[in-house]
Amino acid sequence: MTSRIAREPLAPVAQYPPELVTHYRERGYWTDETLAGFITDAAARHPDNEAVVGSDATGAQTRLTYCDLDRRSAAVAGGLSGLGVRAGDRVLLQLPNIVEYVEALFGVLKLGALPVFGLPAHRRTEIGYFCQFADVAAYIVADRHGGFDYRALAREVNEGLETPPVVIVAGDPEEFVGFDSLRGYEVPVLADVDPLSVAFLQLSGGTTGVPKLIPRTHADYLYSVRASNPICGVDDSTRMLVVLPAAHNFPMSSPGILGVFHAGGTVVLAPDTMPSTAFGLIESERVTHASLVPPIALAWMAAPSKADHDLSSLRVLGVGGAKFSAEAAARVPTELGCTLQQVFGMAEGLVNYTRLDDTQELIVSTQGRPISPDDEVRVVDDDGALVEPGTTGHLLTRGPYTIRGYYRADAHNAEVFDAEGFYRTGDLVSVTDTGHLIVEGRAKDQINRGGEKVAAEEIENHLLSHPAVHDAAVVAVPDEYLGERTCAVLVISGDAPTVGEIKRYIRGRGVAAYKVPDRVEFVTEFPVTGVGKTSKAALRRVLSESIAAQTLSS
Repeated sequence: MTSRIAREPLAPVAQYPPELVTHYRERGYWTDETLAGFITDAAARHPDNEAVVGSDATGAQTRLTYCDLDRRSAAVAGGLSGLGVRAGDRVLLQLPNIVEYVEALFGVLKLGALPVFGLPAHRRTEIGYFCQFADVAAYIVADRHGGFDYRALAREVNEGLETPPVVIVAGDPEEFVGFDSLRGYEVPVLADVDPLSVAFLQLSGGTTGVPKLIPRTHADYLYSVRASNPICGVDDSTRMLVVLPAAHNFPMSSPGILGVFHAGGTVVLAPDTMPSTAFGLIESERVTHASLVPPIALAWMAAPSKADHDLSSLRVLGVGGAKFSAEAAARVPTELGCTLQQVFGMAEGLVNYTRLDDTQELIVSTQGRPISPDDEVRVVDDDGALVEPGTTGHLLTRGPYTIRGYYRADAHNAEVFDAEGFYRTGDLVSVTDTGHLIVEGRAKDQINRGGEKVAAEEIENHLLSHPAVHDAAVVAVPDEYLGERTCAVLVISGDAPTVGEIKRYIRGRGVAAYKVPDRVEFVTEFPVTGVGKTSKAALRRVLSESIAAQTLSS
């Protein structure tokens, strides 16, 4: 056993008001179920069902039943305890889509410790921040993934920390603790945790700066999982392909890994996002469900290799993380032979789905409606006044699975949570008469062109309807006269149109003249964030630098 470095207790987090706690319990949203006992309970219900299929850190194909996963995660809990990790400590997970990820996740939870979810794309700045800010006791990584050595990252991070975490490595550990060695310790008694306590710290989906940490409780998170399953058609026959980084909120809980495990189905872990990899797994594992972000969904539909595989088992394709254009959404049934389910959610809470029995018009043109009768949605103008139904405004929400504040972020919380506990999401939406939300853009993506406001996603949707445009992003570029001008950045499929043709096409869509892009750039691919979303921050930076260089040269 290693000597334990004492860690600070979890800092206080914003609480739900007592009257809402009582209400959510009385309605049955919040129960005594916890993530600490989640896999043990699932193993009792479905002991011999196949829980997870995927590669391990060595690349070996692995299949685990629920009993296997229960036993292995208990061993991980014992190993962590032997290394000095205690209930309430934070454990940073930065693992790719490998079997050790689910073992580690449930091992940490069984111990009563709190996972902190890192993404494979994170590097020294983010990981060092998480370790310091959350006072992390242990840091679990793979040896290498995607050509990157995470052991070298761990060394670099630990050099900058006064009290570095113990590093545990899946694969070749070198000087660190080997993940496999955790199984040699005595298994601890299952932690007795309060269902209203914080279960883990998730990452915000922001694309600028270091992500904020989101404290989710056992009760609120499991309610969103349970409520998602029937909406998404998840049951014990479900075989869910996880293509996105498994630690991200979307593939974790909407309905994701936890939804499938709660139902007794099977999670199939994809090692990469290549369409050919996914298609091979859909065929060989008879995958029924998958969840993607729009760029990957577009790549699936454009991939010639889809004709070489039997994709007939795929029933539902969830697309979320960013708005999916109506033009692209309408092609999913024909191109992939499955039902599209649009998903609009956030790690902070609120989740919306189109229903599987919605009309095709609703599925294509909206991003769904909330999962809970007690999800409260307000749409307000810039002054905070409620807008008329169907009018675009700022989305505010609160409910039985939406947080009341970020972790250790009092100043930011004061900006984004109002006095009634409503969370200002930063999204611009309108609401249909059926209660479905239409995402019109992000407030920060709104371009102020000489006082005229342009919602980037509105123009992106027009651009994506052009037959030669594979993907589109509209961003602001600085302008001395107008303050900002619009720039359309396009990925082209086939013969490239000219800039003039693109502008004429947008004018022909009947939009106001000020919405026609001032500038058009063609690229082969977009920079992306760690979860596969287009990084508009990176696009803006590159374009600003290019414009500045052109100005200097002239």
